[in-house]
Amino acid sequence: MKKQFLIVALLILAGFGQAEAQVNVHINIGQQPVWGPVGYERAQYYYMPDIESYYDIETGSYVYYEGDRWVTRKSLPPRYANYDLYHGYKVVINEPSPWVHHDRYRREYVQYRGRHDQPVIRDSREYKYYQNPGHPNHKEWHGNEGNPGRGHDDRGRDDHHDNGNGHGEKHDNGNGRGEGHGNGNGHGEGHGNGHGEKH
Repeated sequence: MKKQFLIVALLILAGFGQAEAQVNVHINIGQQPVWGPVGYERAQYYYMPDIESYYDIETGSYVYYEGDRWVTRKSLPPRYANYDLYHGYKVVINEPSPWVHHDRYRREYVQYRGRHDQPVIRDSREYKYYQNPGHPNHKEWHGNEGNPGRGHDDRGRDDHHDNGNGHGEKHDNGNGRGEGHGNGNGHGEGHGNGHGEKH
């Protein structure tokens, strides 16, 4: 009996450890760009309806349609030079390669084009966002143990594309470096998968 109890206890502990590891993988507040929307403990991609493009948070790359295929670049193309990442609306999408289903996202979120009322990480004064190196108050971040207990009303949302209003959208601007524009020199190699339809 003791041996069986010990085995069950070890399995339970192993399960807790695995669950904790999965949570740590999913939470990436510190990795999200400061122009990203607030309210998400984790985010894989942003879809930007204004320019029908995507931002890969893990790689810090933009994915957009160029010619006859989807390409991946470290900056937006010159045609989006006037796009303001801090004020453009962003939809959080937590599923792989969302551009493969671009037609669906374009139809679902077209109504958010031109909206500029989405709060962004840079402007938030919630302590948890201070861990982001680009946040103006990053120097006040002392880890979770230094949490003063301020502002914890945002909850992580684990839906594929989720926002505060049930539509999974978010808006924020910037390019992850605190700049007002998401354009650059177009550096980076294309890694389009050829899927998706031209917009």
